[in-house]
Amino acid sequence: MTLAGLIETFKDAVAQSNLLMELTAEYCVVCLSVALACALIVMLVYRFFYRGACFSANFSILLMMTALITTTIIMTISANLVLSLGMVGALSIVRFRAAIKDPLDVGFLFWSVAVGITCGAGLYMFSLMGTLFIAVVYIVLQLLRGRARTYLLIIRTDALSASKVSESLKQAHAHVRSRTTGGETVEITASVFVWFNINRDIDSRIAAIEGVSNCMLVEYTGDI
Repeated sequence: MTLAGLIETFKDAVAQSNLLMELTAEYCVVCLSVALACALIVMLVYRFFYRGACFSANFSILLMMTALITTTIIMTISANLVLSLGMVGALSIVRFRAAIKDPLDVGFLFWSVAVGITCGAGLYMFSLMGTLFIAVVYIVLQLLRGRARTYLLIIRTDALSASKVSESLKQAHAHVRSRTTGGETVEITASVFVWFNINRDIDSRIAAIEGVSNCMLVEYTGDI
């Protein structure tokens, strides 16, 4: 058998095994529509339950684009076996250098990629169910996290009252992170865990100590 005959035999075998799929306009519209709906859910969850220091609108748009682009790639791979082999090699050389500060952002990116893969493969119900399940789990975790937070307490006091401030921080189970002394002024930075009504008024208690000139409470989000 000649080489041309082998190639034709291989094409016939691939065609009979349903490894090649014809992409119709209706199929593409359905895939992209479901991906768009799931991506909107991801964007809304990211937008309304974001707890970082500064919300990035560009990143939320990136989540939608990632889902749609991945859907397009998976549809292309599903339609042509030969093209999929070349695309795997082409995508393997792609490198991303953008720094992601919040680890949760990485999870949202993988979520968008998962949406694109499932929608591009035609698994619509699986994509919708998976998206809704992940959204519910994330929202529940965020609500539980909202009742227990870590804050940074920045205190400026005189040297004579520094010992009283340290004693109050010890009673509140706060951890001193830094202590800066300049002349007669001492600046203390401590992390304090606030849960329900525990330590809710720690800044007021510290500010009431004689000699404390300034007391600032800042929520620690991990990126500041």
